[in-house]
Amino acid sequence: MALTLRSAAPSRVMTFSGRFHYAWIIVAILATVQMIAQSISMSAGITVAPLNDPEGGFGWSMRTIGAALMVYYLVGAVFAPVSGWLGDRYGPRIVMLWAGIIYGGSMVLLGLTKEPWQFFITFGVMLSVTQSLAMVPLMASVSGWFRRRLGLGVGLLWAAGGAGAATLPPLMAFLLSQFGWQGTFWIIGAVGGGVTILLTAIFRNGPKEVGLTPYGASTDYEPEPPRSRQADQLRSKVFNQHIRKTRAFWNLPLIHGLGCAGHGIVLIYTIPIAIDAGIDFVTASVILSLISLLSVGGRLITPILAERFGGKQIMGVAMFIQGITVLVVFWAQDVWSFYLFAILFGIGFGGEMSAYLVVNRQYFGTGPISTCYGFQTMGALLGHAAATGLAGLIIYVTGSFGVVLTLSMVFSLLGVLVIFNLESSTRVLIPDWEKSLPRDARSAPPAAPLLASHQE
Repeated sequence: MALTLRSAAPSRVMTFSGRFHYAWIIVAILATVQMIAQSISMSAGITVAPLNDPEGGFGWSMRTIGAALMVYYLVGAVFAPVSGWLGDRYGPRIVMLWAGIIYGGSMVLLGLTKEPWQFFITFGVMLSVTQSLAMVPLMASVSGWFRRRLGLGVGLLWAAGGAGAATLPPLMAFLLSQFGWQGTFWIIGAVGGGVTILLTAIFRNGPKEVGLTPYGASTDYEPEPPRSRQADQLRSKVFNQHIRKTRAFWNLPLIHGLGCAGHGIVLIYTIPIAIDAGIDFVTASVILSLISLLSVGGRLITPILAERFGGKQIMGVAMFIQGITVLVVFWAQDVWSFYLFAILFGIGFGGEMSAYLVVNRQYFGTGPISTCYGFQTMGALLGHAAATGLAGLIIYVTGSFGVVLTLSMVFSLLGVLVIFNLESSTRVLIPDWEKSLPRDARSAPPAAPLLASHQE
């Protein structure tokens, strides 16, 4: 494939014209960052057993651990809209740099943790803020790089996150056995934080910064004219005023919350449940890893299907699979039955979470979406917080995992019902929002249809 190199003076980055597009470099960068960022939430499940082990260095109760994890999700929920706002105001590249710095520092402090209050601060607050910074504005930024194939770009990002989450549990189990608590988190912090910081050197906020149009833009596409920061802030304010008038704006965070509550219980308590069934810690970590590994397919294919056939029905199917497959755990007694559960649940779990950026494009067009996506992430993290805290309390009171597994199913199936209340995803809900802007703050020309047509 012949490529022509040309320099983009404003960014001093060499870009390619022809068949290869810099958007795919952005996807690769963000995919790497998502693998690192998702290691934070996945590390929660792998740390429960060593923190709870009465013969280990901690010996904390499930109530204490559950409360700390609930704080993690609550802080993330509160900060998610803020991180989205920061992305809209300062650009995702600056946010990415700070995410890498805070990630490395937080992991170093987590390695020094001895007391519950230290874990509450390092994991519950600092790493929660880090994940919010790495997830919300960076994931939302990929939308601006694509006019076509957004589903594929988003699917690759979520698939990479699933691959990282699948790799982490057995890796952490190995590191904990070889280097202990402190060494494990120092290694992860140095590698993850360092890689994130280095990648900011080649990351760019949008195609204009490298002298390109978005991937898939038509030949007569005209890039948006340069605007002042005040004009961009006004666009964000007006856009968010318009989307708040739709049902989708309010329902999508609720759906995300119910879905994450459903799979959050499974991700946090799969290892303790497996150990309670007589399975050793390392094998139990492999079961958790298998859930994430099988979710990769769902993460990849769901946004593509949502772009082609409509996000509403595709999300509903994924959520239903996530909920109904929890039934397998009630009869799981040996390793193979847990493996079967991991395979079935992973497919629905991966699909449940990955279509939101495509659905946002279908409902809201190409407006500044970071703050909106932040509210949806807030819903997801509130779901995690409520489910984790409630599940920890139920296990503490009853000493049984059966009730929390039922709770997981209920959350997911309620999410299916809320999905039915969404508007049709066959049309943009706010096509004329820019008419509320002064002319110098509008896009030029009006955006053409963005996604492949689909039927509700």
